[in-house]
Amino acid sequence: MKFAFLPSPWKESADHLRAAGHEMVDLSENPELLIFRGGPSDFPAELPDSVKVVQIGYAGVEQLLEAGILARHAERGVRFANAAGIYDDTVAEATLALLLAVLHRHKAVSREWNQEQLFGETEYLFDAKKLAIIGAGGIGKKLIEFAAPFGVEITAVNRSGRHVSGAERTVAMGDVEAMEVVWSESDCVVLLAPLTPETRHLVDATVLAKMRNNAVIVNVGRGALIDTKALTTALQDGAIAGAGLDVTDPEPLPADHPLWEMDNVVITPHTANIPRFMARRVGALAARNWELFAAGESMSTEVDVEAGY
Repeated sequence: MKFAFLPSPWKESADHLRAAGHEMVDLSENPELLIFRGGPSDFPAELPDSVKVVQIGYAGVEQLLEAGILARHAERGVRFANAAGIYDDTVAEATLALLLAVLHRHKAVSREWNQEQLFGETEYLFDAKKLAIIGAGGIGKKLIEFAAPFGVEITAVNRSGRHVSGAERTVAMGDVEAMEVVWSESDCVVLLAPLTPETRHLVDATVLAKMRNNAVIVNVGRGALIDTKALTTALQDGAIAGAGLDVTDPEPLPADHPLWEMDNVVITPHTANIPRFMARRVGALAARNWELFAAGESMSTEVDVEAGY
């Protein structure tokens, strides 16, 4: 198989494919597979007819969807795969770190040694916390595994409502009555859902008003899962206790945004996963997906262009 790598190759990924007997070529040399790791402006205006599969180097594809790129090429039979699942461990660890940083009030530490303040404000997962994971796919399942030693009561939320191992209960996202309970009873809410028209501003002023005033929310999915203005207001008013954000809307968050100044908000610059780990893992995923495609099967991380993920 011949493959191209745009806008520029990750050496480790390309080396893995070469070691498996595949050949890296320019896009003009009629590759069967394109590995793509850029944004909408980096995607070629036209693909050679030889390209049958595009392997995307990351999990979220909403920018390519919104630009019409996936639909345009899918119309002529190109199939797309994302990198869902291969970063479960890195993202789950980063999610847990954000959650603990918010609960432990790390950003509130001052050089004046405000020990007495933090004695009263620090929270622990071990203290019978209820954790809701919204979008409990591969990352969510890994987070459940990581959180298990803390003894938390976990509610998993997914599209289907099918049981997620390790969770005390699983709720379908479309079950309005059950979701009312999730929002109102959880101490910690983690957002890991993909961004679709249905999940945009999933957490808005209405949802935030239902949450406990000691609740914290962590977003490691997509920034627009949360209405940023509503979140800012809820934090300013003390309607919820804190937030951990690896993704924001807009991203990056403007330097003068009030969320930066809040000592109960921990923000990381979309680093729950980093290129070093992407480069190590995408080559093997691309090779496996090509084998499945060549065998006439669905790829392991095939994107449903109509569904949006």
